[in-house]
Amino acid sequence: MNIKINSLENQRQLLQVELDSLKTKKERNRLGQFSTPTLLANSILKYTSSLLSKNKKIRFLDPAIGTGVFYSALSQKFSLEKIGASKGFEIDKHYGIPSKNLWNSTDLDYAIDDFTMATPPKNENDKYNLVICNPPYVRHHHITEKKEQLKYLSKKSANINLSLLSGLYCYFIALAHSWMKTDAIAVWLIPSEFMDVNYGKAIKEYLLDEVTLLRIHRFEPVDTQFEDALVSSSIVWFQNKKTINNYKVHFTYGGTIDFPNCEKNIPIDILKSEKKWTRFPLLNERIEINKPKLSDFFSIKRGIATGDNSFFILSKEEIEERGLPIKEFKPILPSPRYIKDIEILTDEEGNPKINHQLFVLNCSLDINRIKSKYLKLYDYLEEGIKRGVADRYLCKNRKIWYIQEKREESFFYCTYMGRSTSDKKAFRFILNHSKAIVSNSYLILYIKPEFKSILSNNLEIRDKILEVLNKITNSSMIEEGRVYGGGLHKLEPKELANVSAVDLANLLYTSLSSNVTVKKIA
Repeated sequence: MNIKINSLENQRQLLQVELDSLKTKKERNRLGQFSTPTLLANSILKYTSSLLSKNKKIRFLDPAIGTGVFYSALSQKFSLEKIGASKGFEIDKHYGIPSKNLWNSTDLDYAIDDFTMATPPKNENDKYNLVICNPPYVRHHHITEKKEQLKYLSKKSANINLSLLSGLYCYFIALAHSWMKTDAIAVWLIPSEFMDVNYGKAIKEYLLDEVTLLRIHRFEPVDTQFEDALVSSSIVWFQNKKTINNYKVHFTYGGTIDFPNCEKNIPIDILKSEKKWTRFPLLNERIEINKPKLSDFFSIKRGIATGDNSFFILSKEEIEERGLPIKEFKPILPSPRYIKDIEILTDEEGNPKINHQLFVLNCSLDINRIKSKYLKLYDYLEEGIKRGVADRYLCKNRKIWYIQEKREESFFYCTYMGRSTSDKKAFRFILNHSKAIVSNSYLILYIKPEFKSILSNNLEIRDKILEVLNKITNSSMIEEGRVYGGGLHKLEPKELANVSAVDLANLLYTSLSSNVTVKKIA
Protein backbone atom coordinates (compact mmCIF):
# COMPACT_ATOMS: atom_id res chain seq x y z
CA MET A 1 0.00 0.00 0.00
CA ASN A 2 1.20 3.50 -0.80
CA ILE A 3 2.52 4.91 2.51
CA LYS A 4 1.35 8.42 1.63
CA ILE A 5 -2.19 7.26 0.82
CA ASN A 6 -2.26 5.17 3.99
CA SER A 7 -1.38 8.25 6.03
CA LEU A 8 -3.96 10.38 4.22
CA GLU A 9 -6.63 7.75 4.80
CA ASN A 10 -5.95 7.81 8.54
CA GLN A 11 -6.29 11.60 8.46
CA ARG A 12 -9.47 11.30 6.37
CA GLN A 13 -11.14 9.04 8.91
CA LEU A 14 -10.37 11.47 11.73
CA LEU A 15 -11.58 14.37 9.59
CA GLN A 16 -14.85 12.57 8.84
CA VAL A 17 -15.58 12.08 12.52
CA GLU A 18 -14.70 15.70 13.30
CA LEU A 19 -16.81 17.20 10.50
CA ASP A 20 -19.80 14.96 11.27
CA SER A 21 -19.65 15.97 14.94
CA LEU A 22 -19.95 19.64 14.00
CA LYS A 23 -23.36 19.05 12.42
CA THR A 24 -26.51 17.83 14.10
CA LYS A 25 -28.00 14.53 13.04
CA LYS A 26 -31.08 16.43 11.86
CA GLU A 27 -28.97 18.65 9.59
CA ARG A 28 -27.20 15.70 8.00
CA ASN A 29 -30.47 13.80 7.60
CA ARG A 30 -32.04 16.73 5.77
CA LEU A 31 -29.06 16.97 3.41
CA GLY A 32 -28.74 13.19 3.04
CA GLN A 33 -25.14 13.19 4.31
CA PHE A 34 -24.33 9.65 5.40
CA SER A 35 -20.66 8.79 4.99
CA THR A 36 -19.67 5.43 3.52
CA PRO A 37 -17.89 3.15 6.03
CA THR A 38 -14.25 2.55 5.11
CA LEU A 39 -14.53 -1.24 5.08
CA LEU A 40 -17.53 -1.07 2.74
CA ALA A 41 -15.73 1.30 0.36
CA ASN A 42 -12.74 -1.05 0.22
CA SER A 43 -15.02 -4.04 -0.37
CA ILE A 44 -16.79 -2.23 -3.22
CA LEU A 45 -13.46 -1.37 -4.87
CA LYS A 46 -12.20 -4.92 -4.48
CA TYR A 47 -15.17 -6.38 -6.36
CA THR A 48 -15.38 -3.55 -8.89
CA SER A 49 -11.73 -3.99 -9.88
CA SER A 50 -12.66 -7.35 -11.42
CA LEU A 51 -15.01 -5.56 -13.83
CA LEU A 52 -12.46 -3.06 -15.15
CA SER A 53 -10.38 -3.38 -18.28
CA LYS A 54 -6.79 -4.31 -17.47
CA ASN A 55 -5.52 -2.46 -20.54
CA LYS A 56 -7.07 0.95 -19.93
CA LYS A 57 -6.20 3.60 -17.42
CA ILE A 58 -8.89 4.45 -14.90
CA ARG A 59 -10.66 7.78 -15.19
CA PHE A 60 -12.52 8.02 -11.88
CA LEU A 61 -15.51 10.21 -10.97
CA ASP A 62 -17.36 10.58 -7.66
CA PRO A 63 -20.28 13.06 -7.99
CA ALA A 64 -20.71 13.30 -4.18
CA ILE A 65 -17.19 12.76 -2.89
CA GLY A 66 -17.45 14.04 0.68
CA THR A 67 -14.16 13.40 2.46
CA GLY A 68 -13.04 11.08 -0.36
CA VAL A 69 -13.54 7.55 0.96
CA PHE A 70 -13.92 6.03 -2.53
CA TYR A 71 -10.94 7.93 -3.91
CA SER A 72 -8.89 6.69 -0.96
CA ALA A 73 -10.00 3.10 -1.58
CA LEU A 74 -9.21 3.49 -5.28
CA SER A 75 -5.73 4.81 -4.55
CA GLN A 76 -5.05 1.92 -2.18
CA LYS A 77 -6.26 -0.63 -4.73
CA PHE A 78 -4.47 0.69 -7.84
CA SER A 79 -1.08 2.17 -8.56
CA LEU A 80 -0.70 5.82 -9.56
CA GLU A 81 0.23 4.66 -13.07
CA LYS A 82 -3.11 2.88 -13.43
CA ILE A 83 -5.17 5.94 -12.44
CA GLY A 84 -5.25 8.38 -15.32
CA ALA A 85 -7.57 10.99 -13.81
CA SER A 86 -9.76 11.48 -10.74
CA LYS A 87 -12.50 14.03 -10.13
CA GLY A 88 -14.96 14.59 -7.34
CA PHE A 89 -17.77 17.03 -6.54
CA GLU A 90 -18.90 18.22 -3.13
CA ILE A 91 -21.59 20.88 -2.74
CA ASP A 92 -21.18 21.44 1.02
CA LYS A 93 -18.21 23.66 1.89
CA HIS A 94 -18.31 22.32 5.45
CA TYR A 95 -16.95 19.02 4.08
CA GLY A 96 -15.51 20.37 0.84
CA ILE A 97 -12.91 22.89 2.01
CA PRO A 98 -11.09 20.69 4.58
CA SER A 99 -11.38 17.62 2.32
CA LYS A 100 -9.95 19.47 -0.67
CA ASN A 101 -7.05 20.58 1.51
CA LEU A 102 -6.53 17.00 2.66
CA TRP A 103 -6.14 15.68 -0.90
CA ASN A 104 -4.35 18.76 -2.25
CA SER A 105 -1.04 16.90 -2.65
CA THR A 106 -2.63 14.18 -4.84
CA ASP A 107 -3.90 14.17 -8.42
CA LEU A 108 -7.54 14.35 -7.31
CA ASP A 109 -9.43 17.21 -8.98
CA TYR A 110 -11.66 18.17 -6.06
CA ALA A 111 -14.47 20.57 -7.07
CA ILE A 112 -16.51 22.35 -4.41
CA ASP A 113 -19.55 22.66 -6.62
CA ASP A 114 -23.05 21.33 -7.30
CA PHE A 115 -22.67 18.25 -9.50
CA THR A 116 -26.29 18.42 -10.66
CA MET A 117 -25.64 21.82 -12.25
CA ALA A 118 -22.17 21.03 -13.62
CA THR A 119 -21.60 20.76 -17.39
CA PRO A 120 -20.52 17.26 -18.49
CA PRO A 121 -17.57 16.83 -20.87
CA LYS A 122 -18.44 16.88 -24.58
CA ASN A 123 -15.33 15.01 -25.70
CA GLU A 124 -15.46 11.23 -25.19
CA ASN A 125 -11.81 11.20 -24.14
CA ASP A 126 -12.57 13.62 -21.29
CA LYS A 127 -15.31 11.44 -19.83
CA TYR A 128 -14.88 8.81 -17.12
CA ASN A 129 -14.81 5.01 -17.23
CA LEU A 130 -15.39 4.47 -13.51
CA VAL A 131 -18.13 6.20 -11.53
CA ILE A 132 -18.51 5.28 -7.86
CA CYS A 133 -20.84 7.24 -5.63
CA ASN A 134 -22.85 7.27 -2.44
CA PRO A 135 -25.22 10.07 -3.52
CA PRO A 136 -27.08 12.27 -1.02
CA TYR A 137 -30.26 10.60 0.19
CA VAL A 138 -32.52 13.67 0.10
CA ARG A 139 -36.27 13.07 -0.12
CA HIS A 140 -38.29 14.87 -2.76
CA HIS A 141 -39.93 17.41 -0.43
CA HIS A 142 -36.50 18.83 0.42
CA ILE A 143 -35.75 19.39 -3.27
CA THR A 144 -37.49 22.68 -3.95
CA GLU A 145 -36.75 25.12 -6.70
CA LYS A 146 -34.59 22.75 -8.80
CA LYS A 147 -37.09 19.91 -9.23
CA GLU A 148 -38.35 20.73 -12.71
CA GLN A 149 -34.86 21.59 -13.92
CA LEU A 150 -33.45 18.33 -12.57
CA LYS A 151 -36.25 16.40 -14.23
CA TYR A 152 -35.50 18.06 -17.58
CA LEU A 153 -31.74 17.49 -17.29
CA SER A 154 -32.26 13.84 -16.33
CA LYS A 155 -34.35 13.22 -19.44
CA LYS A 156 -31.74 14.95 -21.58
CA SER A 157 -28.81 13.10 -20.00
CA ALA A 158 -30.04 9.54 -19.67
CA ASN A 159 -33.51 9.38 -21.24
CA ILE A 160 -34.96 8.91 -17.74
CA ASN A 161 -38.39 10.43 -17.15
CA LEU A 162 -38.18 10.80 -13.38
CA SER A 163 -41.19 11.41 -11.18
CA LEU A 164 -41.16 14.62 -9.16
CA LEU A 165 -41.46 12.35 -6.11
CA SER A 166 -37.97 10.96 -6.77
CA GLY A 167 -35.23 11.30 -4.20
CA LEU A 168 -32.13 13.30 -5.09
CA TYR A 169 -30.07 10.13 -5.58
CA CYS A 170 -32.19 9.29 -8.67
CA TYR A 171 -31.19 12.57 -10.33
CA PHE A 172 -27.53 11.87 -9.55
CA ILE A 173 -27.73 8.52 -11.35
CA ALA A 174 -29.40 10.10 -14.36
CA LEU A 175 -27.08 13.09 -14.62
CA ALA A 176 -23.93 11.00 -14.23
CA HIS A 177 -24.81 9.19 -17.45
CA SER A 178 -23.51 12.09 -19.55
CA TRP A 179 -20.15 11.93 -17.77
CA MET A 180 -19.53 8.27 -18.59
CA LYS A 181 -17.49 6.86 -21.42
CA THR A 182 -18.97 4.10 -23.52
CA ASP A 183 -18.48 0.79 -21.61
CA ALA A 184 -17.80 2.69 -18.36
CA ILE A 185 -18.53 0.91 -15.08
CA ALA A 186 -20.82 2.66 -12.59
CA VAL A 187 -21.31 1.71 -8.95
CA TRP A 188 -24.04 3.30 -6.85
CA LEU A 189 -24.60 2.82 -3.13
CA ILE A 190 -28.29 3.73 -2.84
CA PRO A 191 -31.40 2.90 -0.79
CA SER A 192 -33.04 -0.39 -1.72
CA GLU A 193 -36.44 1.28 -1.91
CA PHE A 194 -35.94 2.18 -5.60
CA MET A 195 -36.61 -1.48 -6.37
CA ASP A 196 -40.15 -1.30 -4.96
CA VAL A 197 -41.51 2.25 -4.91
CA ASN A 198 -43.41 3.85 -7.78
CA TYR A 199 -40.84 6.57 -8.44
CA GLY A 200 -38.17 3.87 -8.79
CA LYS A 201 -39.83 2.57 -11.97
CA ALA A 202 -37.93 5.09 -14.11
CA ILE A 203 -34.60 4.06 -12.60
CA LYS A 204 -35.37 0.39 -13.23
CA GLU A 205 -36.29 1.14 -16.84
CA TYR A 206 -32.98 2.97 -17.26
CA LEU A 207 -31.07 0.01 -15.83
CA LEU A 208 -32.79 -2.38 -18.24
CA ASP A 209 -33.04 -0.26 -21.38
CA GLU A 210 -30.17 2.26 -21.44
CA VAL A 211 -27.31 0.35 -19.79
CA THR A 212 -26.36 -3.21 -18.88
CA LEU A 213 -27.25 -3.97 -15.27
CA LEU A 214 -24.53 -6.28 -13.96
CA ARG A 215 -25.32 -6.90 -10.32
CA ILE A 216 -27.40 -5.72 -7.39
CA HIS A 217 -26.30 -6.60 -3.87
CA ARG A 218 -28.84 -5.93 -1.16
CA PHE A 219 -27.86 -5.92 2.48
CA GLU A 220 -30.16 -7.41 5.07
CA PRO A 221 -32.52 -4.66 6.32
CA VAL A 222 -31.36 -5.15 9.92
CA ASP A 223 -27.75 -4.77 8.75
CA THR A 224 -27.77 -1.01 8.16
CA GLN A 225 -24.56 0.21 6.54
CA PHE A 226 -24.73 3.67 8.11
CA GLU A 227 -24.48 4.15 11.85
CA ASP A 228 -26.59 7.31 11.73
CA ALA A 229 -29.35 6.35 9.27
CA LEU A 230 -31.95 3.60 9.15
CA VAL A 231 -31.63 3.02 5.42
CA SER A 232 -31.88 -0.38 3.76
CA SER A 233 -28.94 -0.25 1.37
CA SER A 234 -28.08 -1.79 -1.96
CA ILE A 235 -25.14 -1.57 -4.32
CA VAL A 236 -25.87 -1.37 -8.04
CA TRP A 237 -23.25 -2.12 -10.69
CA PHE A 238 -23.88 -1.46 -14.37
CA GLN A 239 -21.97 -0.86 -17.59
CA ASN A 240 -22.63 1.94 -20.05
CA LYS A 241 -23.72 -0.17 -22.99
CA LYS A 242 -27.03 -1.54 -24.22
CA THR A 243 -28.22 -4.85 -22.83
CA ILE A 244 -28.08 -7.90 -25.07
CA ASN A 245 -31.04 -10.25 -25.43
CA ASN A 246 -31.50 -13.06 -22.90
CA TYR A 247 -29.17 -11.31 -20.46
CA LYS A 248 -29.28 -12.26 -16.77
CA VAL A 249 -28.60 -9.96 -13.84
CA HIS A 250 -26.73 -11.23 -10.79
CA PHE A 251 -28.74 -10.60 -7.61
CA THR A 252 -27.10 -11.17 -4.23
CA TYR A 253 -28.43 -10.73 -0.71
CA GLY A 254 -27.04 -10.57 2.81
CA GLY A 255 -23.59 -11.41 4.07
CA THR A 256 -20.88 -9.48 2.26
CA ILE A 257 -20.23 -8.49 -1.34
CA ASP A 258 -17.73 -11.31 -1.74
CA PHE A 259 -19.68 -13.87 0.30
CA PRO A 260 -23.43 -13.20 0.06
CA ASN A 261 -25.92 -15.39 1.88
CA CYS A 262 -28.02 -15.90 -1.24
CA GLU A 263 -27.54 -15.30 -4.97
CA LYS A 264 -29.39 -15.89 -8.20
CA ASN A 265 -29.23 -14.81 -11.84
CA ILE A 266 -32.50 -13.23 -12.99
CA PRO A 267 -33.36 -12.82 -16.71
CA ILE A 268 -34.09 -9.23 -17.71
CA ASP A 269 -37.46 -10.29 -19.18
CA ILE A 270 -38.56 -11.24 -15.67
CA LEU A 271 -37.24 -7.96 -14.26
CA LYS A 272 -39.22 -6.02 -16.85
CA SER A 273 -42.48 -7.57 -15.69
CA GLU A 274 -41.81 -7.69 -11.93
CA LYS A 275 -42.68 -4.54 -9.99
CA LYS A 276 -40.82 -5.49 -6.82
CA TRP A 277 -37.20 -6.41 -7.35
CA THR A 278 -36.53 -6.94 -3.64
CA ARG A 279 -38.11 -10.38 -3.97
CA PHE A 280 -34.85 -11.45 -5.65
CA PRO A 281 -32.81 -13.50 -4.97
CA LEU A 282 -34.70 -14.88 -1.95
CA LEU A 283 -37.85 -15.67 -3.94
CA ASN A 284 -38.48 -17.05 -7.39
CA GLU A 285 -40.26 -15.39 -10.27
CA ARG A 286 -43.79 -14.36 -9.36
CA ILE A 287 -46.43 -16.67 -10.81
CA GLU A 288 -49.71 -14.87 -11.27
CA ILE A 289 -52.60 -17.01 -10.08
CA ASN A 290 -56.19 -15.97 -10.61
CA LYS A 291 -57.14 -16.09 -6.97
CA PRO A 292 -58.98 -13.52 -4.85
CA LYS A 293 -57.11 -10.56 -3.41
CA LEU A 294 -58.07 -8.06 -0.74
CA SER A 295 -58.85 -5.59 -3.52
CA ASP A 296 -61.78 -7.81 -4.54
CA PHE A 297 -63.50 -7.05 -1.25
CA PHE A 298 -62.11 -3.74 0.01
CA SER A 299 -61.24 -0.33 -1.31
CA ILE A 300 -58.04 0.51 0.53
CA LYS A 301 -56.86 4.01 1.37
CA ARG A 302 -54.25 5.49 3.62
CA GLY A 303 -55.38 7.40 6.73
CA ILE A 304 -55.22 11.18 6.77
CA ALA A 305 -51.95 13.12 6.80
CA THR A 306 -52.71 16.21 8.88
CA GLY A 307 -49.54 18.14 8.15
CA ASP A 308 -48.89 18.62 11.88
CA ASN A 309 -50.40 16.14 14.31
CA SER A 310 -49.34 18.19 17.33
CA PHE A 311 -51.52 21.07 16.13
CA PHE A 312 -54.51 19.36 14.50
CA ILE A 313 -54.94 16.42 16.90
CA LEU A 314 -55.94 17.24 20.48
CA SER A 315 -57.24 15.44 23.53
CA LYS A 316 -60.73 16.15 24.83
CA GLU A 317 -59.19 17.96 27.79
CA GLU A 318 -57.14 20.24 25.52
CA ILE A 319 -60.20 21.05 23.43
CA GLU A 320 -62.19 21.94 26.53
CA GLU A 321 -59.36 24.01 28.05
CA ARG A 322 -59.08 26.09 24.89
CA GLY A 323 -62.83 26.46 24.56
CA LEU A 324 -62.84 24.95 21.07
CA PRO A 325 -66.08 23.55 19.55
CA ILE A 326 -66.00 19.76 19.92
CA LYS A 327 -68.52 19.46 17.07
CA GLU A 328 -65.80 20.64 14.68
CA PHE A 329 -63.57 17.74 15.71
CA LYS A 330 -63.74 14.06 14.81
CA PRO A 331 -62.44 11.15 16.93
CA ILE A 332 -59.18 9.68 15.66
CA LEU A 333 -57.24 6.66 16.88
CA PRO A 334 -53.78 7.24 18.35
CA SER A 335 -50.66 5.69 16.82
CA PRO A 336 -50.77 1.87 16.56
CA ARG A 337 -48.11 1.59 19.26
CA TYR A 338 -50.73 2.84 21.74
CA ILE A 339 -53.38 0.39 20.55
CA LYS A 340 -52.73 -3.00 22.11
CA ASP A 341 -56.10 -4.60 21.33
CA ILE A 342 -57.32 -5.66 17.91
CA GLU A 343 -60.88 -4.52 18.63
CA ILE A 344 -61.97 -0.95 19.37
CA LEU A 345 -65.28 -0.65 21.21
CA THR A 346 -67.43 2.49 21.19
CA ASP A 347 -69.23 4.63 23.72
CA GLU A 348 -72.71 6.09 23.21
CA GLU A 349 -71.34 9.11 21.35
CA GLY A 350 -69.36 6.98 18.90
CA ASN A 351 -66.01 7.74 20.52
CA PRO A 352 -63.55 4.85 20.91
CA LYS A 353 -63.38 3.26 24.36
CA ILE A 354 -59.66 3.76 24.90
CA ASN A 355 -57.65 5.36 27.68
CA HIS A 356 -56.48 8.39 25.73
CA GLN A 357 -59.16 9.70 23.38
CA LEU A 358 -57.96 11.99 20.62
CA PHE A 359 -59.82 14.25 18.19
CA VAL A 360 -58.73 15.78 14.89
CA LEU A 361 -59.87 19.18 13.66
CA ASN A 362 -62.52 18.49 11.03
CA CYS A 363 -63.79 21.95 10.16
CA SER A 364 -64.45 22.90 6.53
CA LEU A 365 -65.75 26.43 7.16
CA ASP A 366 -63.87 29.36 5.65
CA ILE A 367 -61.89 31.55 8.00
CA ASN A 368 -64.42 34.43 8.06
CA ARG A 369 -67.23 32.07 9.00
CA ILE A 370 -65.06 30.57 11.74
CA LYS A 371 -64.25 34.04 13.08
CA SER A 372 -67.94 34.96 13.35
CA LYS A 373 -69.07 31.62 14.74
CA TYR A 374 -66.11 30.25 16.74
CA LEU A 375 -63.81 33.03 17.92
CA LYS A 376 -61.70 30.67 20.07
CA LEU A 377 -61.14 28.38 17.07
CA TYR A 378 -60.25 31.40 14.95
CA ASP A 379 -57.66 32.42 17.58
CA TYR A 380 -56.28 28.88 17.58
CA LEU A 381 -55.85 28.92 13.81
CA GLU A 382 -54.12 32.29 14.05
CA GLU A 383 -51.80 30.70 16.58
CA GLY A 384 -51.11 27.94 14.02
CA ILE A 385 -50.11 30.53 11.45
CA LYS A 386 -47.70 32.16 13.91
CA ARG A 387 -46.22 28.73 14.74
CA GLY A 388 -45.57 28.09 11.06
CA VAL A 389 -48.09 25.25 10.73
CA ALA A 390 -49.73 26.87 7.70
CA ASP A 391 -46.36 26.94 5.95
CA ARG A 392 -45.64 23.25 6.39
CA TYR A 393 -45.44 21.18 3.21
CA LEU A 394 -48.90 19.57 3.25
CA CYS A 395 -50.72 22.58 4.68
CA LYS A 396 -49.38 25.15 2.24
CA ASN A 397 -50.34 22.92 -0.69
CA ARG A 398 -53.99 22.78 0.33
CA LYS A 399 -56.61 25.19 -0.96
CA ILE A 400 -57.33 26.12 2.65
CA TRP A 401 -54.43 25.15 4.89
CA TYR A 402 -56.40 23.77 7.86
CA ILE A 403 -59.00 21.68 5.99
CA GLN A 404 -58.20 17.99 6.25
CA GLU A 405 -58.77 15.38 3.56
CA LYS A 406 -62.09 13.59 3.92
CA ARG A 407 -62.05 10.09 5.35
CA GLU A 408 -65.03 8.20 6.71
CA GLU A 409 -64.62 5.75 9.55
CA SER A 410 -64.44 2.06 8.73
CA PHE A 411 -64.85 -1.24 10.53
CA PHE A 412 -61.40 -2.41 9.49
CA TYR A 413 -57.98 -0.80 9.75
CA CYS A 414 -54.52 -2.20 9.15
CA THR A 415 -51.29 -0.94 10.66
CA TYR A 416 -49.14 0.74 8.01
CA MET A 417 -45.70 -0.31 9.25
CA GLY A 418 -44.05 -2.61 11.73
CA ARG A 419 -41.17 -4.89 12.53
CA SER A 420 -41.38 -8.64 12.39
CA THR A 421 -40.00 -11.04 15.01
CA SER A 422 -40.33 -14.76 15.57
CA ASP A 423 -43.45 -14.22 17.67
CA LYS A 424 -44.77 -10.99 16.19
CA LYS A 425 -46.16 -10.16 12.75
CA ALA A 426 -45.18 -6.94 11.01
CA PHE A 427 -48.82 -5.93 10.42
CA ARG A 428 -52.13 -6.42 12.19
CA PHE A 429 -55.76 -5.74 11.42
CA ILE A 430 -58.06 -3.91 13.83
CA LEU A 431 -61.85 -4.07 14.11
CA ASN A 432 -63.29 -0.64 14.84
CA HIS A 433 -66.85 -0.20 16.20
CA SER A 434 -66.48 3.54 16.84
CA LYS A 435 -66.68 6.61 14.62
CA ALA A 436 -62.93 7.14 14.89
CA ILE A 437 -60.95 7.71 11.72
CA VAL A 438 -57.19 7.12 11.52
CA SER A 439 -54.01 8.94 10.58
CA ASN A 440 -51.61 7.79 7.88
CA SER A 441 -49.98 5.35 10.28
CA TYR A 442 -52.91 3.08 9.34
CA LEU A 443 -54.48 1.81 6.15
CA ILE A 444 -58.27 1.90 5.86
CA LEU A 445 -60.22 -1.03 4.42
CA TYR A 446 -63.65 0.03 3.15
CA ILE A 447 -65.86 -2.95 2.40
CA LYS A 448 -67.14 -2.91 -1.17
CA PRO A 449 -70.87 -2.13 -1.71
CA GLU A 450 -71.83 -5.68 -2.69
CA PHE A 451 -70.70 -6.97 0.72
CA LYS A 452 -71.97 -4.12 2.92
CA SER A 453 -75.26 -5.82 3.65
CA ILE A 454 -73.66 -8.71 5.50
CA LEU A 455 -71.90 -6.34 7.93
CA SER A 456 -74.96 -4.39 9.01
CA ASN A 457 -75.78 -5.16 12.64
CA ASN A 458 -73.86 -8.41 12.37
CA LEU A 459 -71.16 -8.46 15.04
CA GLU A 460 -70.46 -12.15 14.46
CA ILE A 461 -69.47 -11.74 10.80
CA ARG A 462 -67.29 -8.73 11.66
CA ASP A 463 -65.43 -10.84 14.21
CA LYS A 464 -65.00 -13.62 11.68
CA ILE A 465 -63.64 -11.21 9.06
CA LEU A 466 -61.16 -9.85 11.60
CA GLU A 467 -60.08 -13.37 12.48
CA VAL A 468 -59.54 -14.29 8.83
CA LEU A 469 -57.64 -11.08 8.11
CA ASN A 470 -55.27 -11.63 11.01
CA LYS A 471 -54.63 -15.18 9.84
CA ILE A 472 -53.09 -13.89 6.61
CA THR A 473 -49.49 -15.01 6.85
CA ASN A 474 -46.74 -12.57 7.71
CA SER A 475 -44.71 -13.64 4.67
CA SER A 476 -47.52 -13.02 2.17
CA MET A 477 -47.94 -9.44 3.43
CA ILE A 478 -44.22 -8.70 3.66
CA GLU A 479 -43.76 -10.03 0.12
CA GLU A 480 -46.14 -7.39 -1.22
CA GLY A 481 -44.69 -4.52 0.82
CA ARG A 482 -41.27 -2.96 1.18
CA VAL A 483 -38.60 -2.97 3.86
CA TYR A 484 -36.40 -0.21 5.24
CA GLY A 485 -33.33 -0.06 7.43
CA GLY A 486 -33.58 -1.81 10.77
CA GLY A 487 -36.11 -4.28 9.35
CA LEU A 488 -39.03 -1.84 9.26
CA HIS A 489 -41.73 -3.15 6.91
CA LYS A 490 -44.29 -0.89 5.20
CA LEU A 491 -47.39 -1.48 3.11
CA GLU A 492 -48.91 1.04 0.73
CA PRO A 493 -52.64 0.77 -0.16
CA LYS A 494 -52.00 -0.87 -3.54
CA GLU A 495 -49.61 -3.33 -1.93
CA LEU A 496 -52.10 -4.37 0.74
CA ALA A 497 -54.76 -4.63 -1.97
CA ASN A 498 -52.61 -7.22 -3.76
CA VAL A 499 -52.45 -9.60 -0.79
CA SER A 500 -54.08 -12.98 -1.40
CA ALA A 501 -57.47 -13.44 0.31
CA VAL A 502 -58.78 -16.94 -0.45
CA ASP A 503 -60.15 -17.60 3.06
CA LEU A 504 -61.82 -14.21 3.16
CA ALA A 505 -63.46 -14.91 -0.19
CA ASN A 506 -64.93 -18.15 1.08
CA LEU A 507 -66.25 -16.44 4.20
CA LEU A 508 -67.86 -13.50 2.40
CA TYR A 509 -69.34 -15.40 -0.51
CA THR A 510 -70.90 -18.00 1.76
CA SER A 511 -72.27 -15.23 3.99
CA LEU A 512 -74.17 -13.46 1.25
CA SER A 513 -77.91 -13.75 1.17
CA SER A 514 -79.38 -16.91 -0.37
CA ASN A 515 -80.27 -15.19 -3.65
CA VAL A 516 -76.56 -14.77 -4.44
CA THR A 517 -74.78 -17.70 -6.02
CA VAL A 518 -72.29 -19.15 -3.57
CA LYS A 519 -68.75 -19.21 -4.91
CA LYS A 520 -66.30 -21.61 -3.34
CA ILE A 521 -62.66 -20.72 -3.96
CA ALA A 522 -60.25 -23.57 -4.36
